Amino acid sequence: MSAGRPLAALPKAHLHLHFTGSMRVGTVRELAERHGLRLPQSFHADWPPQLSAADERGWFRFQRLYDAARACVRDESDMRRIVREAAEDDGAEGSRWLEIQVDPTSYAPFVGGITPALEIVLDEARVASARAEAGEPVARVAVIVAASRIRHPLDARALARLAAQYAGDGAGQVIGFGLSNDERRGSTPEFARAFAIARDAGLLLVPHAGELLGPTAIEETLEALSPDRLGHGVRCVEDPRVLERVVEAGVALEVCPRSNVSLGVYDDLDEVPLRRLRDAGVDIALGADDPLLFGSRLVDQYEAAREHAGQDDNDLAELARASMRASRAPADVRAAAEADTLDWLSTAPV
Repeated sequence: MSAGRPLAALPKAHLHLHFTGSMRVGTVRELAERHGLRLPQSFHADWPPQLSAADERGWFRFQRLYDAARACVRDESDMRRIVREAAEDDGAEGSRWLEIQVDPTSYAPFVGGITPALEIVLDEARVASARAEAGEPVARVAVIVAASRIRHPLDARALARLAAQYAGDGAGQVIGFGLSNDERRGSTPEFARAFAIARDAGLLLVPHAGELLGPTAIEETLEALSPDRLGHGVRCVEDPRVLERVVEAGVALEVCPRSNVSLGVYDDLDEVPLRRLRDAGVDIALGADDPLLFGSRLVDQYEAAREHAGQDDNDLAELARASMRASRAPADVRAAAEADTLDWLSTAPV
């Protein structure tokens, strides 16, 4: 590893983390045992699993493991634990602000509906944020409600209306609306109405695009959904015209290097086009995506940027600043992060 300042001490925001995928592997094992469920071997001796979603078979395996983990979340205490531990794990890695992405539909059957499911997540986000304000090393937490591409666009509209009811700009509130799952499924323009509902409520629009599919899918997403950020979006570099559109639109990219490699988008970390994106003027927020399945958290993405994209500490500080700029973190959180970033840069590398 190259010499540099400790990355866990660098203040940052975490904008691409999925609710189920944020779980510690130990947590999913404990939940499975408590609920009498059997986990695939990949969550035991074979963890983290070897994955590739470059083809449909690979995506099916990824989705099967994700669904197995999600099935272990059976009640309110499980949901609260996920938020609590995500805030604690992020705080330990220098994340001052976490925007966790959740589809409440997945947990609704166990807690009485999608509204109680969302309220549980929001309430625990407020608890975590209060701990942060009291000086504990945990991240403040806001929520992104995410629809799924594999369900009907009318379901997305229902979720957008739910998200709009809880819209706000602070911790413990819904700050964004997303679209996730296999981007090779569904028709992006059919979700435009859901995103219009979210836009009218003042929510950030943060769909996934440009990981499993290339620049054409990114361009379609820009035109149909007018996003503020794109989950992934790395493959815009394959078409200079689309890359320029991303830059001109001021759309930030949530880049998850180790996720890209784990899913077979790139063969190794050296291929992730982080430097090319930055050189083109794209704002980048590094994210961990699904630590449960990829075995890497937020600091690991910064380490990948340092080791494989040639980013020195000044570059890494700018990446962290970009994550704050692209977030809905309040002014006091941003100001404190900037002051501490300057302190971080003033210390000697180790």
